[in-house]
Amino acid sequence: MNTENIIILNLSEFDVDNIGDDISSIISDFSCPLNKDVEYFLHNNATEFTKKKQSVTYLVLSAENAQLLGYFSLTVKPITLTINKNTNISNTMRKKIERVSKFDEYTNSYTLAAYLIAQLGKNFSKNLCGFIDGSDLLSLAIEKIKEAQNIVGGVAVFLEAEDNKKLLDFYKNKNGFIEFGTRMSEASGEPHVLIQMIRILK
Repeated sequence: MNTENIIILNLSEFDVDNIGDDISSIISDFSCPLNKDVEYFLHNNATEFTKKKQSVTYLVLSAENAQLLGYFSLTVKPITLTINKNTNISNTMRKKIERVSKFDEYTNSYTLAAYLIAQLGKNFSKNLCGFIDGSDLLSLAIEKIKEAQNIVGGVAVFLEAEDNKKLLDFYKNKNGFIEFGTRMSEASGEPHVLIQMIRILK
């Protein structure tokens, strides 16, 4: 991906109480029929969450015409990682986790702060999804996390994904994430399982 062809706007650099018609119009143009939670978040929660420092949303725009190609939202949250025979974690990865976590010998689990990719989505409006793919968006999100890592440290990034074979293959087999747990969510109105995945940064 040629980063010269894109612009990344950090919503925290704007007055989110008076975001302006231009940014509001860009946000309202976002459509993601494959994941309505991702669409709903950008339309209804992104600016408020950014204002409250719950997460920060980044808009990925085409440098040519300022059309919204996609977005991602980042934050920091604690996670608990239980080590058992089903946990596919190498010794190298485990040693890196041990350096930045607290170990509970009774539950055989590590608790650590990690960077969370809270949202990640392409814009399917006006056939814009072909201008960028999911791996590009994920790479942009991780590059932003690495900028924070260079300032404050940390080694782990995690995300939660729908229990969908194609989506899990994208994260695990194509982008190096490892499944470490599950969580029930009711974000879409009905309880559903989210797969939790982690990746250790260099």
